[in-house]
Amino acid sequence: MNTLVTEPAAKNVTFDKNTMWVELNDGRVLGVPLAYFPRLLNATEKERKNYEMSGNGIGIHWNELNEDISVKGLLMGVGDRTKHPASQHVQEEQPVA
Repeated sequence: MNTLVTEPAAKNVTFDKNTMWVELNDGRVLGVPLAYFPRLLNATEKERKNYEMSGNGIGIHWNELNEDISVKGLLMGVGDRTKHPASQHVQEEQPVA
């Protein structure tokens, strides 16, 4: 039996204060916390809206922000994997003895 399987692709991207909403070609809408992607979290509304679809929607690209996000990664719950300087990491609290 032959089954046609298409890879999920983004159709549209919108934002609210804390969330990126990605509408997929199969009708699903993903809500992704902006905290997963610091560049988008810290971007202006204008910068967030300045995106383009790559690979017929399998990825979303923000040239000005140097941000690329794959739809497959979003579906797997993958956030930003960029290595950030140690000074940006939150230090874990040490127990008081």
